Amino acid sequence: MEPRQHPLKNGAVLLIREATAEDARALLDYLACIGAESDFPTFGPGETKKTEAEERDYLRRCNETDNQLSILGLINDRITSTLDFSAGQRPRLRHSGELGMSVRKDYWSLGIGSLMLDALIDWAKQTGIFKKINLRVRTDNNRAIALYKRKGFLNEGTIRREMFVNGTYFDHYWMGLEL
Repeated sequence: MEPRQHPLKNGAVLLIREATAEDARALLDYLACIGAESDFPTFGPGETKKTEAEERDYLRRCNETDNQLSILGLINDRITSTLDFSAGQRPRLRHSGELGMSVRKDYWSLGIGSLMLDALIDWAKQTGIFKKINLRVRTDNNRAIALYKRKGFLNEGTIRREMFVNGTYFDHYWMGLEL
């Protein structure tokens, strides 16, 4: 994927590019931050246990595989968002994958999530591999759900009691976009 620059509503410029093994430390720091900013991620404070070496290996595999992608959104060299996409390796599953995305809370409402999704969708179409992009989102994450619907994702079902946070169970929607 070629790096892209996008002006944002606040005047900043967002650079979207593929993550590399050299980003491992910064990514782990980013994940520690977003795990504490919101209850929407699948992990909370201190729950990301990857070592820097493990993160480097993961990023190398993403860069070497034609049906995985890890991208960063950066403003002034600071990670403000991430998006990971992974598809199956078997021939029957290679055409379909699942994404996970996050945006640092200080940068919500600037259109970053939309730009990150556009980058993924463009990349997926260019590969010629993918026919479907899937995701899971908490049913109470109304802003994310609205974004996904604007991008053409459809609600394909509800996964009951998918997440347990602070003594409460939360359902997830399973959403998909056919390419």
